[in-house]
Amino acid sequence: MSKPLPLPVWDRKAGELVQDFMDDSRSTYESRPRRSLTQWLQSHPMYDWLLAAYQNTSLSARKIEPFIRKHGIDISEFEPVSYRSYAEFFERRFRPGARSFPESADEMGAFAEARYFAWEQLLEDQQFPIKGHSLNARQLLGAEDRAKPFIGGSVLLVRLAPVDYHHVHYSDDGTTLEQERLGDRLWTVNRNALQNQPDILFRNERNMNILLTRNFGRIGFVEIGALSVGRIVQVHPLDKPFRRGAEKSIFRFGGSAIAVFGEPGAWRPADDLLEKTNAGTETFLRLGEPLAKRLR
Repeated sequence: MSKPLPLPVWDRKAGELVQDFMDDSRSTYESRPRRSLTQWLQSHPMYDWLLAAYQNTSLSARKIEPFIRKHGIDISEFEPVSYRSYAEFFERRFRPGARSFPESADEMGAFAEARYFAWEQLLEDQQFPIKGHSLNARQLLGAEDRAKPFIGGSVLLVRLAPVDYHHVHYSDDGTTLEQERLGDRLWTVNRNALQNQPDILFRNERNMNILLTRNFGRIGFVEIGALSVGRIVQVHPLDKPFRRGAEKSIFRFGGSAIAVFGEPGAWRPADDLLEKTNAGTETFLRLGEPLAKRLR
């Protein structure tokens, strides 16, 4: 059977290595999803909708306080709200000013408060920390012509755990050129699972956007639903220009992921992200922390 395994994560702000594991969300950490009966059942969209129905009831609110205490969430960073359900708590928002994006046009800020892998250029034959073809741009973006501008460019793979802030923001000013919904399942997306089931990211439900940004060129931005997160809700109107730091979308309940593709020579991930990725370790970044530098 598949075994849930902790994941090594470097917390940049704290300057320490932690073992990422939530024992109340064990299936999120399954190393071999197809060998897990729990994963097989929970990967189905119907499970997601049934779970969402419960999480939106007032009965689910009793889970909130124990969850905050168990995982040491600093609730003072969030808006002072009386949550009527666990779903409302899951979508909690930061207080104004709790997070900020870089003022320098040359710096890209973290678009999600999450765990980051980064590559200056992804190699097809790469095996660790995940197989290179797990991040095949053509399959993730859904078309060959969409992928062509990103061949040889920087790549990010970002994982959000159930404990995280699940709003996604824009790293720069710009406009949305194209969008499409793809995929239909909801497997776990951690590194160990991708090593054993490389095509997870191609089959999971995902929201694909091609963004044209002011300072970082064209970006392929793919929000990927994961275990118990089948609803990716676009908040900002896609036909309207967006601003740096503005809210883009929300993942509803559970863990989730984002894959980002850049044009060659447009930007480069921060050195510490590249170093930790090369060592097989994700880096935890707070929303808005410097993520990459503009190259042109």
